[in-house]
Amino acid sequence: MNKVDIIKLAKAVKKKFKKPQLHYVSYCRRIERIKTDKRICAMTFDDGPTRENDITLRILEVLGEFGAKGTFDVIGTTKDNYPDNEGKLGTPSWSGVKFDHYPSFNKDDMAGALHCGDIIDEIISSGHEVTNHTYSHVLFGKKNIIYSKRKTLQSFDEVLSDVEKLHTLIKERHGYDMKFSRPPHYVDKIKGNFTSYDVYSTLNYNYLAASFDGAGWLPCESEDGEVQAMVLPLKKALEENPDALSGQIIFQKDGYNMSLRAPVIKGLKAQLELLKEYGYKVVTVSKLLEESPFADMSRGDEDFELFYDLQKDFPIVFTDNTLRPDALMTRGEFAMLIAPKKISVDKRISDIKNGATLPYGLKSVHPYSSALVWAIEGGVLSPVGSSASPDRPLTEEDLKSDSCPVDLSLLKGEKLTRRRVLRAFYSKI
Repeated sequence: MNKVDIIKLAKAVKKKFKKPQLHYVSYCRRIERIKTDKRICAMTFDDGPTRENDITLRILEVLGEFGAKGTFDVIGTTKDNYPDNEGKLGTPSWSGVKFDHYPSFNKDDMAGALHCGDIIDEIISSGHEVTNHTYSHVLFGKKNIIYSKRKTLQSFDEVLSDVEKLHTLIKERHGYDMKFSRPPHYVDKIKGNFTSYDVYSTLNYNYLAASFDGAGWLPCESEDGEVQAMVLPLKKALEENPDALSGQIIFQKDGYNMSLRAPVIKGLKAQLELLKEYGYKVVTVSKLLEESPFADMSRGDEDFELFYDLQKDFPIVFTDNTLRPDALMTRGEFAMLIAPKKISVDKRISDIKNGATLPYGLKSVHPYSSALVWAIEGGVLSPVGSSASPDRPLTEEDLKSDSCPVDLSLLKGEKLTRRRVLRAFYSKI
């Protein structure tokens, strides 16, 4: 079994035994792909910018050749991630046993926004997008199967500080506001019963994910093999279905792979040639979301414009970026809709940190806990007996309060689907 097969097997084992994620309405949602019938997609480039061998600048040249726009998920610097030891080439610890080091071990000053401000300027001035891959690229929590020896950040505040540090650097030095963040190695759990979604909600970020692996990070026996590993899956997907990449986000590596090679230069060009052949336009993630910010609704679908307007200011979308317009709205979802963000996000985080005891049988870790307490104590919702009943479908009886912010005349006599409730809410704001 070769190195690529071992890595893929480890990922498959993790996926098989991983508990299904429960998705909930949130101010932060995971952006993997959007629903569209247009041949439009995005590409993200992780772990740069990289000065060594001009890797990032060469990526920019290839993108420019095809009129494509990329989303560069940048780090601050890994220079502070020492003491450490260099890992074995071709394995996940190739750049460090305890921490990641980019572009490679002991060459940290050749990568990251701290040392490559001129490249950040070039990315921005060329119309590409910059997103937040954290300042230090230290894991938020444990990832035992592959990174069992890795050091991690130890609390919500440490994670928040690391993400904010890069946001401040990019804002102050380049005058640029980032809107998305991707956790290092997609580790979401943070000590203290928090997740990356809590951090991102605090910062008004969305979670930058991806739906198609560009594969340039994987090691093969040769660079030619690594280039083929980038090109062949994309080619196969398009041959089987020319619309397969519509609305998708393709993951790429801005820097070396585990074998200290950069197949992304040749592989990216071949990928873009294929996408051009099939009539695709490659845009930034922000531009992709202008087409549709939802995974289950596209332009032309009923109520698209209403939902498009609402999602700018209100938490109406689930963490998997679905709207689920025809599902019944629950009491918890309604509480999130009407509660101020300082209650539903900030107070909930404070409650978890302080181990607060909440009424109505709620636990502070519940995603709707603070919003529900606020809605019940404010008289907008009534408790169900002694319970807040966050998962119970909303009823007309729940909405009898004079302070209820919906047009009740639009809700008579039918089930209270999310579509109907959001229409009634939209009519009063």
